[in-house]
Amino acid sequence: MTTLEVRRVRQSDPDAAPLVAELTYEYTSRYGAGGLEEMRRPADVFEPPHGQFLLLVEHGEAVAGGAFMRYDSETAELKRIWTHSRHRRRGLGRRVLIELENEAKAFGYNRVYLTTGPRQPEAKALYLATGYTPLFDVTTAPTTTGPLAFSKVIR
Repeated sequence: MTTLEVRRVRQSDPDAAPLVAELTYEYTSRYGAGGLEEMRRPADVFEPPHGQFLLLVEHGEAVAGGAFMRYDSETAELKRIWTHSRHRRRGLGRRVLIELENEAKAFGYNRVYLTTGPRQPEAKALYLATGYTPLFDVTTAPTTTGPLAFSKVIR
């Protein structure tokens, strides 16, 4: 079993480049030019004291990652959750969530919030499987709604 290293970096760190590139591709391939809007968020919102950018690194390569930023005084908003296309189906997304939740707790947050797009059923399934509460009607066809919001208490 390979050991994954958790690295706290800035989004501009060269090790984060694969994450940024693949997320940009994913968002634009699923949502067109509108998918770029998410990637235009200023990267400094993911830096301490209110946020953090994390990578899971294996053999020197970023294989998964994510970030959080301040949503409100008690809530961190998870963003940029990603698993490298060559490393999917290994449980890395679940591991990223655990690391982000633990880091958010260390920053003093007691709740996390996130949204995913309606064309990302794998993300929706991950959040439902890991104890996130959907803030939308799960019986409605996801493509007929906007972003799918979730929350979770992390005390």
